Amino acid sequence: MEQLVSTTDAVRLSFLCTLLKDAGIPVDVFDINMSALEAGIGVFPRRIMVPAEFLLSAKILLKNVDEFYDG
Repeated sequence: MEQLVSTTDAVRLSFLCTLLKDAGIPVDVFDINMSALEAGIGVFPRRIMVPAEFLLSAKILLKNVDEFYDG
């Protein structure tokens, strides 16, 4: 698994995961359980991870919709 982007924005996280899944790119979100430790305030970024063989396709997809950035 390779890190694609990280974000603290739950709405963006959901949008990006849906966008990638709709394109047939397998997605996993790391650090999502940190919310239990941070009391749900969204301080720690969640990392969107994709298999290494899909990394280039995922980057191109996110660049095409101006969403390839951390934040």
